[in-house]
Amino acid sequence: MPLFSTELPDFPWDSLVPVRERAAEYPGGAVDLTIGTPVDPVPALIQEALCEASDAPGYPPTIGTPELRSAIEEWLVRRRGVAPAGTPGVLPTLGSKEMVALLPALLGLGAGDVVAFPEVAYPTYDVGARLAGAVPLPIDTGADPEAWPTGITMLWLNSPGNPNGHVLSVEQLRRIAQWARANNVIVASDECYGELAWDVAEAPSILDQRVCGGDYSGLFSLYSLSKQSNLAGYRAAFIAGDPERIAALSEVRKHGGFLMPAPVQHAMAVALGNEAHVAAQKEIYRKRRVILQEAVASAGLDSDADTVAGLYLWVGDPSGRVDGWGLVRAFAELGIIVAPGDFYGVAGSGRVRISLTATDERVAEAAERMPRLPAILAG
Repeated sequence: MPLFSTELPDFPWDSLVPVRERAAEYPGGAVDLTIGTPVDPVPALIQEALCEASDAPGYPPTIGTPELRSAIEEWLVRRRGVAPAGTPGVLPTLGSKEMVALLPALLGLGAGDVVAFPEVAYPTYDVGARLAGAVPLPIDTGADPEAWPTGITMLWLNSPGNPNGHVLSVEQLRRIAQWARANNVIVASDECYGELAWDVAEAPSILDQRVCGGDYSGLFSLYSLSKQSNLAGYRAAFIAGDPERIAALSEVRKHGGFLMPAPVQHAMAVALGNEAHVAAQKEIYRKRRVILQEAVASAGLDSDADTVAGLYLWVGDPSGRVDGWGLVRAFAELGIIVAPGDFYGVAGSGRVRISLTATDERVAEAAERMPRLPAILAG
């Protein structure tokens, strides 16, 4: 008997097992540029903060300690353009993925509801819709909202996007917010790569006062410290936005026992208050990005010009003769593992995602191997 009334898609990463096995045979070993898990150390000040709060015998507050709530609110004003007065509701979460998967259900969506999300997107938006019993609907979130299908109940945005690094401008976000209010649509914006803008001045938030005018009703922003602070192992994230709905989510999470550990709450507050470590980590990723961009170009491949932010390169064959899986297999012949674009929807089938989250040594190794890719593709 299935656990859920709707079948879930196969877990895509399982299909990479043969590719990983082939890559491992390469002299010098495999270079894994697939999953975007941080590999650099947790900054010392955050580790120290975790230890400072390690004597935590009691239950932590679901809604977050006053220290953490204040740190989130101040960070939203300082870094995400939120109006200083009338700050949105905030709620710490156990990483952002669990909220992506559960938010439609927690909001009471189900049969008859439609959850839309970017046509090239992280698979969990689709999974979350299915878990709630709603209909998943990929759309072009960069298009005019008036051209979107009718009947949408909830819309996921992802800017900067995973896998493609596309960024929605203030103007497009404003159009989306206005369309959503006119059509009674809930908007949830996954912004976990928001601090990693490369070729644009900023990656604005749906809660930016230029976007929503300080009115957070029907709007949510999700953010994670996994990328900016290397805290994937801490599961340190939060959701902010519509105060009434955030309050309702808090009540559900109290009943369900979704409690962020007290030491993590303190460490997260310290991390949000320190921008120097974020700038240092961003510089590390910037250098890796330049090396991989140059290597991709040397291999004769096309890196999407609209990949202006985030942790990935979105790469294809400019001739169109080789699809995403063909590129995956060719990279594996050089001991490099990349992710096929169709993991992220039909619209991504011609590309591969290449992650910046490998050590400097392994990134350099991959860059040294890539110029040999054209010969493999030709042979």
